[in-house]
Amino acid sequence: MRALTISAHGGLDQIEYRTDLPIPSVAAGQVRVRVTAAALNHLDLFMVEGLPGTTLRPPWVLGADATGVLDAVAEGATPEASIGDTVVINPGISDGTCEYCRAGEQSLCVHFGLLGEHHPGTLAEYVVVPAANVRRIPATIPRETAAAFTLATITAWRMIVTRARVTPKDDVLIWGIGGGVALASLRIVKQIGARAWVTSSSDEKLARAREAGADETLNYRTADVAKEIRARTGKRGVSVVLDNVGTPTWKQSLGALGRAGRLVTCGATSGPMVETDARRLFWNQWTIMGSTMGNDSEFEAVTAELSELRLLPVIDSVFDLEKGRDAFARLASGDQFGKIVVRVS
Repeated sequence: MRALTISAHGGLDQIEYRTDLPIPSVAAGQVRVRVTAAALNHLDLFMVEGLPGTTLRPPWVLGADATGVLDAVAEGATPEASIGDTVVINPGISDGTCEYCRAGEQSLCVHFGLLGEHHPGTLAEYVVVPAANVRRIPATIPRETAAAFTLATITAWRMIVTRARVTPKDDVLIWGIGGGVALASLRIVKQIGARAWVTSSSDEKLARAREAGADETLNYRTADVAKEIRARTGKRGVSVVLDNVGTPTWKQSLGALGRAGRLVTCGATSGPMVETDARRLFWNQWTIMGSTMGNDSEFEAVTAELSELRLLPVIDSVFDLEKGRDAFARLASGDQFGKIVVRVS
């Protein structure tokens, strides 16, 4: 089996293209997908560099997002697809038995893990997942589109629809437009009918965001985001902030947040430690929420959107599996606008 792997943490030079891995077999309750395309996320870069608490079993297959064809079904597995169907994969793996899973909140599972981080990933010709983690999609959807869809969209959907409960009356600030989650967030916010504010350090990316529907754009290198938002809103601020950056943006996020505002975070790509003035927190009656991936119902919801050709991802570039290290280099550069896809088979 061909795959993109690492055997040690470090720089991009650790990424190896392998052709000699065994095809994984299925166990009870599992299915196997023959992968046609996969997509990169910042998680993959973090995994190459090394994440606290992760155990590397070389050769470790990278990747979380993928689409492909259902190839094998183990005894006792009841996927919502048949062998030969085109499917997308939910990268979040739960045990299905804990109290959170039984309550329908799989992403809160006490044994929750992600493909490519806690389980062998998708940058390979075959991947094995629980049957609940695949959904059938129309075979006519381009494989690059389907591969780039799930992780970013389900993450954004849970943040916006489930956690923040955004309505058409809201103003929503989205940091770092150009990344997968930020672009998925913009599409969902505009589909709801809310007003979208986006940031970037690139005027070119901001121009493309306006073409994609952003209502207000701010270059955070040349403007004080919080002050500018206050000025444009008559000091009221925005009602929702989506922040997956962490340390560098947290103060600005809170500065931009209006009374009774909701801040949702799904990551800390540039630093995990933040400070919050508790006086402003209680006085403004803010709600600060964390959000990770999504549950089975949310996976069902976003897959339905994909099947109806809504919320389609922006594709930045496409690489063949053999050129996988170049795909990682493109992601590491920060120059991308949209998802980076890897053709597998």
